[in-house]
Amino acid sequence: MEWLTDPQVWLALVTLTALEIVLGIDNIIFISIQAGKLPVHQQEKARLLGLGLAMFIRIVLLFSLAWLMGLTAPLFSILNNEISGRDLILICGGLFLLWKSTMEIHEKLEGEEGHASAKGGISFASVIIQILMLDIVFSLDSIITALGMANRVGVMVAAVVVAVFFMMLFSGKISAFVDRHPTIKMLALSFLILIGVALIGDGFDMHIPKGYIYFAMAFSVIVEMLNLRMRRQGAPVKLHQPYVAEQSEGQDK
Repeated sequence: MEWLTDPQVWLALVTLTALEIVLGIDNIIFISIQAGKLPVHQQEKARLLGLGLAMFIRIVLLFSLAWLMGLTAPLFSILNNEISGRDLILICGGLFLLWKSTMEIHEKLEGEEGHASAKGGISFASVIIQILMLDIVFSLDSIITALGMANRVGVMVAAVVVAVFFMMLFSGKISAFVDRHPTIKMLALSFLILIGVALIGDGFDMHIPKGYIYFAMAFSVIVEMLNLRMRRQGAPVKLHQPYVAEQSEGQDK
């Protein structure tokens, strides 16, 4: 139990927890959008179950490090690029995310109003299956990233549990906010397309630094927050151009 008094362990725990929360943002977005297709009384259950499955998968992966490391062994080559089991999972997950996000955008903008209810609606089981598929991809990417930051499995498990409970706490508010603002939902789906491209790139060893992706996401969210604030004020913001305005007025006179 000496590790409990080691400041390096606590620093690793805090760092990993923050990392898991950041890497879990895309997971929350996907879960919130999928859960939003269900009747209202099932949405919270789907969100919590989806995040619970994500936590379970990550813990299982942490206790299966030997198998996880075996996924990095090359299986075959494409254009002189070795493809491993991990690469296949990331590529398939990225393609699924691209396909799913594109279909969601098409459905929201071009689909027929109420066509889902006419077909009987989407089932709870199908939503959970889709969430589970993406949980596996996101969890694999998250755990492999975490392995390079800590040597103790217990610390990594604790970070996963704390991060998932934190996400459970705020998933409802995030989902409600996304549902209230259609432009935020379109932005979120665009983020998923961006993440899908990054996953495919990782699968082909063309690594896109996560910082670039999350900076782009954060910048887009800030711009959209400004747009939402402007719309609440009811009038567009006028830019000050005193010199040009005075000059034109003098010419008119």
